[in-house]
Amino acid sequence: MSFLRRFARNRGAVLGLLILLVVLVLAAIGPTWYPQSPWRMVGRPALAPFMLDRFPLGTDMLGRDVASGLVHGARVSLLIGLASTVVALLIGVPLGAAAGYAGGLLDDALMRFTEFFQTIPSFALAIVIVAVLQPSLASIVAAIGVVSWPPVARLVRGEVLSLRTREYVQAAVTLGQTTPRIILTQVLPNAVAPIVVMGSLMVASAILLESSLSFLGLGDPNLMSWGYMVGAGRTRLLDAWWISFFPGLAIFLTVLALNLAGEGLNDALNPRLDRRGH
Repeated sequence: MSFLRRFARNRGAVLGLLILLVVLVLAAIGPTWYPQSPWRMVGRPALAPFMLDRFPLGTDMLGRDVASGLVHGARVSLLIGLASTVVALLIGVPLGAAAGYAGGLLDDALMRFTEFFQTIPSFALAIVIVAVLQPSLASIVAAIGVVSWPPVARLVRGEVLSLRTREYVQAAVTLGQTTPRIILTQVLPNAVAPIVVMGSLMVASAILLESSLSFLGLGDPNLMSWGYMVGAGRTRLLDAWWISFFPGLAIFLTVLALNLAGEGLNDALNPRLDRRGH
């Protein structure tokens, strides 16, 4: 309950959580409101918002329903954000834990490997990976995961370095527990809080990165996403602003909500870092 109280004290975090719940509901049950394919041409092209009840957000230049694309795109953007974050955690957490606990040459080697990835611009690397593997849901998730893991590894390494000298870890060593078991049962459970906070922020970054890839035409051609919708309307911003505005607003609100919720998680899981002095 103390966790919930600390989280609720952050009004921005509560607002972010509410926005996230709306987006999740939209992604979960929205397609039942718009069961038809979002690629289907259903009306007159470039129909402005609120002119017809059938198309509350208007239509794009090909006569596709913007509201339908927004609803179906929510599921795609959230799926890619969550899946790519899981991939990044699966890469970064083991590497960071091994480097921090082992130290010495292994630590140096793994950190140099991590720094090598950090020297490459993440967006450029993601473009190369998706272009080589061909744009698809799997290649986009893999690309975002590959460019997102280095910060995770460095965070986990720092946490493990501070935890490996604790009494309970030394007691486990004395009892003869194996290194993998110590890391999994003694070290990582006590490093969960910062990993969870970073994970929530990484989902936001992944959604932005996927939107940028789709904007450039490197999204999955079979899936409607918010980034694709923004890119599809970029040439008609003056006379058909709604085509890019509504998906762009959805991206902005979702990313903002994830960042606000991440800040609230940080305050709730690390009360000593509470910047509000409560």
